[in-house]
Amino acid sequence: MEQKKSKLSILTNGIIKENPTLVLVLGTCPTLAVSTMAINGIGMGIAATVVLVFSNILISMLKNIIPEKVRIPCYIVVIAGLVTVVQLFVQAYFQSIYEALGIFLPLIVVNCIILGRAEMFANKNSVIDSALDGLGMGLGFTLAVTFIGCVREFLGSGSVFGVQIHNIDPMSIFLLAPGGFFVFGSTIALVNRLTKGKGVKRKSFGCEGCPAAAACGRAQKAEGGCNA
Repeated sequence: MEQKKSKLSILTNGIIKENPTLVLVLGTCPTLAVSTMAINGIGMGIAATVVLVFSNILISMLKNIIPEKVRIPCYIVVIAGLVTVVQLFVQAYFQSIYEALGIFLPLIVVNCIILGRAEMFANKNSVIDSALDGLGMGLGFTLAVTFIGCVREFLGSGSVFGVQIHNIDPMSIFLLAPGGFFVFGSTIALVNRLTKGKGVKRKSFGCEGCPAAAACGRAQKAEGGCNA
């Protein structure tokens, strides 16, 4: 029974408690760029979730084989291969979403959510736990981007998922960067309010949590520690 609770906790952790977008504030670039429409948010979220799940699985399987000194480059190669497959699939079967996401679809390769989960979780846990972590984090990212997309589309064009909701003059600023930042910040504040500050919690970042720690460790030791 305890084991089931642990698996469930891993799965749900990324939805609210450590939501990668609204709590950890990772992947903000694609969040702000593609969330002008709700359907774009779903497209980006599903693509990122697929890459998250399979990259976590592969990295967890290979963690004892990959040499410690080159683990980050190896992670990037695995992620890049998966992103290429996803990109070609979306281009072949979902042309409109492919065109809407544009350059941000291949840029999933350098999405810090995916690399961060590979380094902080998949590298240290079992295949099943890593798959659940990737799925939970992907769901959290998808829900966050889709919600922000719904709000921006509703206020900016009067529609949701392309369906016209109202005929009031739209506030086109919400389809631009300033409106995106406003909705993004307001959503973080809303999550903080609903969870009474328990969702958003301060984390201490040091060399242990930095994916580049191995590369810059020696230089930082000479300066007295990591300043990340």
